[in-house]
Amino acid sequence: MNVKSLSALSRRQALLLSAGTAASLALPAALAQGPLNAASAPTSAYPDRPVRIVVPFAPGAGTDAMARLIAQKLGETLNATFVVDNRAGASGAIGTQYVAQAPADGYTLLLVASPFTTVAASLPSAGYDPLRQFAPVGMIASGPLVWAANTKLPANNMKELVTLAKQKPGALNYGSAGAGGVNHLVLELLKSRTGTFITHIPYRGVAPATMDMIGGQIQLITGTIPALLPFIKNGSIKPLAVTSAKRSSALPDVPSMTEAGLAGIDVVNYFALAAPAGTPPAIVNMLNAAINKVVAQPDVIARFKADAVEPAPGSPALLGHFIEADYRAWRNVVKTQNLKIE
Repeated sequence: MNVKSLSALSRRQALLLSAGTAASLALPAALAQGPLNAASAPTSAYPDRPVRIVVPFAPGAGTDAMARLIAQKLGETLNATFVVDNRAGASGAIGTQYVAQAPADGYTLLLVASPFTTVAASLPSAGYDPLRQFAPVGMIASGPLVWAANTKLPANNMKELVTLAKQKPGALNYGSAGAGGVNHLVLELLKSRTGTFITHIPYRGVAPATMDMIGGQIQLITGTIPALLPFIKNGSIKPLAVTSAKRSSALPDVPSMTEAGLAGIDVVNYFALAAPAGTPPAIVNMLNAAINKVVAQPDVIARFKADAVEPAPGSPALLGHFIEADYRAWRNVVKTQNLKIE
């Protein structure tokens, strides 16, 4: 496997990008950059009017909750007004396209999450380029998904799951939150890595897929830890592993992908802010410094812990490296698996 390390910092130190069927993704949790110097400081009164954070999903979703928290905290930090603007549709593409076409003046930002790269990598109709049309501002937080199974499935860990899938090609059904999303592509990554065939069934969200798995219509899903934790705790479903290289403090007894014998697979759900390409670097740096300050606040860290994510402060440049590696790695998965998604 051809692996390029992008960081030598602490936790989740490497952002892995491999070719072919061994595509791997990881997120550095400490992408820190030094404070702004005088030369990079904004010369205008920015922000002197409300700043919009566009969420490309409906109110009530995890991205929406994160955006509202960050909007409040950025407002307090910069003594300004930050408002959330939900523009849902087309798996996030509508809101993302809107920001790509907005004036590059720092007053329209995008709350970026995993679909930013997975949708662009898998859907020809996405209508935006995550590498060319956006200026990375800063990573906010990240956390793994969790592999979960119907309690009657005769597999209690990933090794047993892979063995079962090889014994019964196509017999296992996996439900995702929709074709082309991270829940779908993490399955394709597993299939490409292990040489297995598991049937993908797209749903309109993780919730209905979870209900069908509990009812026995499907056997497998992945989802965020907050979404699945209540069902794990009451015994309705069983966790097999988290999708990251290290364990999650929210599920301390659930093994990582490395412990499950799948080293190199390190997939996280992440949150970040981006601006339209061409946004002045001074504004980007001001926002980045504010984000890094916000995610270090004790009450924000506590909120992140409750949501099973960790702070991921960092520079605009390293966020850009992450987005590029994430996008290209998912493109490799789509190509390797010959996925055709409309």
